Amino acid sequence: MTHPWFTAGPTPRVLAHRGLVPADSEGIAENTTAAFAAAHAAGAIYVESDCHLTADGEVVLFHDEDLSRVAGDPRAVAAVTFRELERVMGTRGGLLSLPQALDAFPTLRFNLDVKVAAAAEPMGRAVARHAERVLLSSFDDDRRRVAMAAARAAGGEPAASAGTGTMVRVLAAAAAHSDRLVRRALAGIDALQIPERYGRLRVVTPRVIAAAHGAGVEVHVWTVNDPAEMERLLDMGVDGIVTDRADVALATVAGRA
Repeated sequence: MTHPWFTAGPTPRVLAHRGLVPADSEGIAENTTAAFAAAHAAGAIYVESDCHLTADGEVVLFHDEDLSRVAGDPRAVAAVTFRELERVMGTRGGLLSLPQALDAFPTLRFNLDVKVAAAAEPMGRAVARHAERVLLSSFDDDRRRVAMAAARAAGGEPAASAGTGTMVRVLAAAAAHSDRLVRRALAGIDALQIPERYGRLRVVTPRVIAAAHGAGVEVHVWTVNDPAEMERLLDMGVDGIVTDRADVALATVAGRA
């Protein structure tokens, strides 16, 4: 049965990576109210974001472990309170807690990455009542499982994306041409979200795509910003593109219709 997260629009899907920071914007950071509003205004249905936990236990949309890159502040996200982080991000597009984001953008589907173990359980609880429009992901399969369990305990069933361990098992099973092992590796998984390459290893291949599709799982590739690369991957049969340039990707997809 298809999870409701996937019913908002047809494939190929465009996932706005950390929202959208328009090329002509100044002072706007990723993963902010302004970035998500820009993605929504551009026509994005799906947005990708990341979750950390503040010192006072608030789940916030933020990618890095510290504020150095975004705000020139060396403090860790886990070392500042929500109000402190809100002040820092106030001039950079506006901080969002996870509950605020889900309430502020009720028509968006969220792809949420559990960045740290401490955020997993409160994330799951926070998304439970919005589970039909949330897909939970993490490089660490255990973090994603903890978040999923917390969501279920609170009455929700989000969609799930594979972590690195699952990806490795899928690649090995696909290389062995074992559809049975691919299905076993992807049990309970709705989307295989992968880079085109992992070091020297090519991850996205026709065989991997076909194997995932045979298991009823979509393939989304990150992070793709060049239109020619988008076209090539879509020609291969991928179901979604995760991109910093949602505006460009939406135009590329529309041009293929």
